[in-house]
Amino acid sequence: MKQFRYNLIPMPNLSDRLRALGVHLGAEQKPQTEMSRRVPVESVLEGELKTTPHGEIFVAEAHYPHSYLHGNTPLNFSAPLDLISVWAGDERMASHTPDQFAFIDTETTGLAGGSGTYAFMIGVGRFEEEDFHLAQFFMRDPGEEPALLHALEHFLAPCETIVSFNGKSYDLPLLQARYITNSWPFPLQQTAHLDLLHLARRLWRQRLPSRALGYLEEHILEQTRTEEDTPGWMIPQMYFDYLKSGDARPMKGIFYHNAMDILSLAALTNHIAHLLADPLDGRVSHALDLAAIGKLNEDLGYLDKAALILEHSLEEGLPPQAHQEVVRRLSFVHKRRGEMPLALSLWWQAAAERQIYAHEELAKYYEHSEKNYPEALRWTKAALALLNLPGASFADKLHWQAPLEHRQHRLLDKIARHEPQE
Repeated sequence: MKQFRYNLIPMPNLSDRLRALGVHLGAEQKPQTEMSRRVPVESVLEGELKTTPHGEIFVAEAHYPHSYLHGNTPLNFSAPLDLISVWAGDERMASHTPDQFAFIDTETTGLAGGSGTYAFMIGVGRFEEEDFHLAQFFMRDPGEEPALLHALEHFLAPCETIVSFNGKSYDLPLLQARYITNSWPFPLQQTAHLDLLHLARRLWRQRLPSRALGYLEEHILEQTRTEEDTPGWMIPQMYFDYLKSGDARPMKGIFYHNAMDILSLAALTNHIAHLLADPLDGRVSHALDLAAIGKLNEDLGYLDKAALILEHSLEEGLPPQAHQEVVRRLSFVHKRRGEMPLALSLWWQAAAERQIYAHEELAKYYEHSEKNYPEALRWTKAALALLNLPGASFADKLHWQAPLEHRQHRLLDKIARHEPQE
């Protein structure tokens, strides 16, 4: 990643920026008792003021060994990222070494986005030769934004893949807007990007009630946060309060929150990489997780691997509804692989459980492959009979009634044309 130097447009003064943030008290308006409570961030957290061509920015830094366990998972990658890169649609990341990855999370003045939203803290972690380097860039006031953006760009210069959690929808568009506002090109425009939120939804949608990063941290990585953590919904208002009072002590919980998010991003990436690289090595303990990984392989076109994983998920025991769905998916995987005996076996099993799709597939098989029109008609009529049962849903009738009746008419016509003439 190249580092750029551009002249900034004239920046609004501090009072203008505070007004943009909804802070209407200038320093001259604050009572003396409030001013006396000012506690600078440098006295609250270990860090330093770094000088950039655009002023100073406060940076808190920490270093963790590659073997550091965040919960039950080390930070450093120890599994290939091939399947992740295919899923992300950018195979460049599969060839990137760990030191070319950066994990990023922002703390902002609000969730609305747009030109009025600032990223007042940007946490970034990256692997270096000896350790995992976590840096948190913090604006003591909005006038320090140019220095923050410059320092961030410099820190990210060696990195070729960005990992975020909901970054595609929020973090990166917000950062891009801040660079544009300051008349700088966005340095991450051509960088590969892995958004773990969307992958987490694919993997744990059926098993976990939440796929928020904090929830995954606790229930997947088995990492519990201390009482020092600040809930995310409180963070914007706490920063506004800090701008008014100058008391940085409440910021300590926000730094902790942001640091934990970065460590969780790195550990979760490593954890998911292992799950996808070899899901049958005993690391996956939940049948629903196996099923989700099997479906992911199916969607990506790895049918042999998908079939193997889905079969194992059935052996591990699934809830009834999930079991039926996996049987359906597995039957179509076998069909696409040309393994018709295996597909037929699953369709007969599903038909016995009154699954209409299985009746239709059996009707299609006997009509097109066996040319056995009476048998195809028998399965079609059986499916229509299921739709007429008292418990049949309106959605099923809406979806199946018309195509099944059309198939029945066609089969009756074929049978009539193939009957011997007297």
